[in-house]
Amino acid sequence: MQCAQKLTDNIYWIGSNDWDTERFENLFPIPLGVSYNSYFIDDEKTCIVDSVDDSIRQEFFDNVEFLLRGRQLDYVVVNHMEPDHCSTLVELIDRYPNVKLVGNRTTFRLFEQFYGRPHPENYYEVKEGDSICLGKHTLHSYTMPMVHWPEVTCTFESSTGVLFSADAFGTFGTINGNIFADQLDFERVYEDEARRYYTNIVGKYGVQVQNAIKKVLPLGIKMIAPLHGPIWRTPESIQYMIKKYMHWSTYSAEKKGVVIAFGSMYGNTADMAQQLARLLSFRGITDIKIYDVSKTNPSYIIADAWKYSHLVCMAPTYNLALYLTMENLLYELKALNFHNHKVSIVGNHSWASAAMKRMVDYFTNQIKDMEIVGTPLDIRGALHQDQLKLFAKLADDIAKSINETEIKTFSL
Repeated sequence: MQCAQKLTDNIYWIGSNDWDTERFENLFPIPLGVSYNSYFIDDEKTCIVDSVDDSIRQEFFDNVEFLLRGRQLDYVVVNHMEPDHCSTLVELIDRYPNVKLVGNRTTFRLFEQFYGRPHPENYYEVKEGDSICLGKHTLHSYTMPMVHWPEVTCTFESSTGVLFSADAFGTFGTINGNIFADQLDFERVYEDEARRYYTNIVGKYGVQVQNAIKKVLPLGIKMIAPLHGPIWRTPESIQYMIKKYMHWSTYSAEKKGVVIAFGSMYGNTADMAQQLARLLSFRGITDIKIYDVSKTNPSYIIADAWKYSHLVCMAPTYNLALYLTMENLLYELKALNFHNHKVSIVGNHSWASAAMKRMVDYFTNQIKDMEIVGTPLDIRGALHQDQLKLFAKLADDIAKSINETEIKTFSL
């Protein structure tokens, strides 16, 4: 059964939703599901912009057949070769043998790597600024390397002002009937998932994201059609999302507040986290998030670490090293190029101390451009009454730092 929806008179959304997959890329929980977006342009020449994941294969082909109405498919633009957007490419070629796959040299190399079926007779190679005229619609190709794969392009349709933006400006979460962001309470329902999507998938490539934004801003964008999540079609919603990407790509905090990430084997470090939160509350700090790194998927902690101005890491020594789930969190932050924030550190040990030193090393030698707030603490075993003064001093330092922090604003 077809479920195509119009973006413009002749451009259609032909995606669908995946409610079954538990983890995106087998890493990130997606309790709200995810949409896979594809687009169809109905013109003298017919064109699909990006394919879909195999999980929605049937819906996709139902939409394609409905919109083709017995005609041939002329082009498939491949902005991104990641398999969740390309799992139906081989079947598209089998069904429409004369179709041209539009991509760059790296696109076709990855296609052959994934599917082992070279189709050079179907390749239509494009470079930066190349155009394809479909009739009334003209497609212009622009490279976006490492946003977030090397072959990524975006495609701008100049007669309607639609930017097909690949994975950029997307979000976790299904599309529930309303496909446009202005039809939704996006900030309440999707913004946290959009941030988690960006920080964990694209976050490493902030400079490349900024370069891509600078490239496409002058085009006169009237609509942004990403590969996941709702479509941006009003000036207000387009500016909103572009500003978010500009903010996130600078690794700047969006809000004053504290994320306390703790690891705890027997509850002692967890108690320290709660005591610090209580002391911060007494000092007027109102936005405090506490996460157990052993129970919460790192993607959620990373997204909030990006959002808030201050991070506190608290963990015990384990096997003469750092508690493993905290080690994993810090490794992921390093891998994603997290920086430009403020951090405080609390270690814990029983007979040999390693955790505090390891966390200090991360935030001084491995994760760059981080300010350590307060003196790192190293508590032996459980927290006792006479040690609360150490946490009171740390809370004083964090509260003072929060109050003095300036949050940047961005404009187009």
